Amino acid sequence: MASAPFADEGYMECDEDTSMISLTNLNIDSLDEREGQLLVSLPLSRLAAIQRRIVPHFRVDIIGSLPSEVSLQIFSHLQYETLLVCSLVNRRWNTLANDQSHWMRLCRERNWKWRQPSCIHPLDTPLIHHDGYNDLDDEGMGDSDVDGDNGDRELLLNDVEAAKAELTLMHVELESGFESTSFSGPPVVSPEPSMSGARYTLYPKSSPERDHSRPPARHSAPAALKTIGQTPHISPDYKLLYQTHMKIYNRFRTSSYRLSALQTRGAPNNAHTNTIYCLQLYTYPSGLQVLFTGSRDKTVREWNLTTGLVERVIGGVHTASVLSVCVHGGYLASAGSDNRVAVWDLEKNQLHKVLMDHTDSVLCVRFDDRRLVSCSKGIDVPFVFLEDHTMRTYSFPDLTPQHILRAHRAAVNAVSISQNIIASGSGDKSIKLWDADTGKLLRTFELHHNRGIASIDFQYPHVLTGSSDRHLRLVNTLNLKQGWSTSPEYLYDPPDLASSSSPISTVPSGSRFMCQCCGSENVHLVPNGVQGPCVHSDLVRSVVLGEDFVVSGSYDLSIKVWDRKTGGMIADLTGGHTARIFCIGIDRTKVGVIKTVLCASSLTL
Repeated sequence: MASAPFADEGYMECDEDTSMISLTNLNIDSLDEREGQLLVSLPLSRLAAIQRRIVPHFRVDIIGSLPSEVSLQIFSHLQYETLLVCSLVNRRWNTLANDQSHWMRLCRERNWKWRQPSCIHPLDTPLIHHDGYNDLDDEGMGDSDVDGDNGDRELLLNDVEAAKAELTLMHVELESGFESTSFSGPPVVSPEPSMSGARYTLYPKSSPERDHSRPPARHSAPAALKTIGQTPHISPDYKLLYQTHMKIYNRFRTSSYRLSALQTRGAPNNAHTNTIYCLQLYTYPSGLQVLFTGSRDKTVREWNLTTGLVERVIGGVHTASVLSVCVHGGYLASAGSDNRVAVWDLEKNQLHKVLMDHTDSVLCVRFDDRRLVSCSKGIDVPFVFLEDHTMRTYSFPDLTPQHILRAHRAAVNAVSISQNIIASGSGDKSIKLWDADTGKLLRTFELHHNRGIASIDFQYPHVLTGSSDRHLRLVNTLNLKQGWSTSPEYLYDPPDLASSSSPISTVPSGSRFMCQCCGSENVHLVPNGVQGPCVHSDLVRSVVLGEDFVVSGSYDLSIKVWDRKTGGMIADLTGGHTARIFCIGIDRTKVGVIKTVLCASSLTL
């Protein structure tokens, strides 16, 4: 009989399949709990040793190990805050996050353009106050048909043509507290002879020698930065460009400003000699930024914002005050109380055409690539009724008459063009929207203000208006419940700041406060450090609708800056003028001073 095989009771054969099944059937939570208990039972020194061995395995830089093209593609989807954080991770991520393609994309999204530097720094002339000057006559305001309101009674310009040198200077100053450039006195300009025998006077542009008459400048930047400014060409640094824009955006938010004067009485020598009614910034294709101003002295003057000097004087066409100017595409249009609209070809330095179709003062003129629009006021004479109250459109640049727009019952004080729609504001308290192609009246907003509308700015579908009722109103023409007003009579849906494209949103969505000054529930708390009431105390003569901010100028001698989304007042600029403010302009497309507020009043800019 065969004996049974020897059995070793101290050994068991391992079945791999059974073992695998038992492992897969383990409860993961139970396994984690056992591992935790095991780690807790170990001494600290042992845990530290295990950590040192395990941590390196979790420090695998997946993105950094990818090809550069793939890594850059991933980073291209990040916003600027995330890019700044990623640049601090390691050298590889710093290189990827600082790649110019990302920052160029961010700048282009906000239409921020890089410009080469100018070696000449802007003037910073002292502002001279003149007591006793009183100019209550505003020819650029029409009458109201109901209330009979007859228009109720710094150059902050440091444009260095934007560049890395000036940008770096500003970057340093913004980090350490703003230190302004300064000069020992106002610029001195020798008068230039006029062209004789012509219907109009056109002073040629100033020669380079004129710059030598300026006093020497003092700058707060280190000497090393000054040498940079002499570089003929600097490679664009879009990250620095974006960061500087954001810093100046924050300066608006924190009400950090500096006041500078472009024109004071008697300086420069060939400056305006009477009230300045209108102005507009313009940048030539070469990158030179200038300012055009129109005055009661019947002339239009072109200012070089780099030197602070008058480079061209356009006169001889208007026989009365210049009330409005508009510059676009190498042309300048000026409107006056002589019922005329004059169009100038800036490149050819010659008059293009004069329009004399209105029967009363032309209060505003605007044009784009396709059309020119002008508006006029009407006058009442005893026993004689002379009515204009019209707008006229012309094809551009041939200036062939197209449409006469009649619907307002009082003077049309302001017009604005956006796409193919014209917005008009009148002393009859209404705003109207027109089809620019057909001349058809699209929509009327009656009783838009309690008194006549004095100013308007239009970026479809948003319309911003200022009125002699002292208030501003911003509405979405597609949804009238969206917007804000400084008047307590209008209520709007709170803005959704969570979906806002603004770089910074400081007011929580849906927040509302009762203004202690005007009683409005549509404005928000005035930030700390901002002085002055949250409403104007007199007629709002000029308004500008910016990308992030709204700016208004008033007869109350102040300029106020408002948050476009919420209507909250961000800044109250006072002390710059001693007479009524007739016109303001802002600019945020250049580096140097990215957001510039200009205002015209009496004899100062």
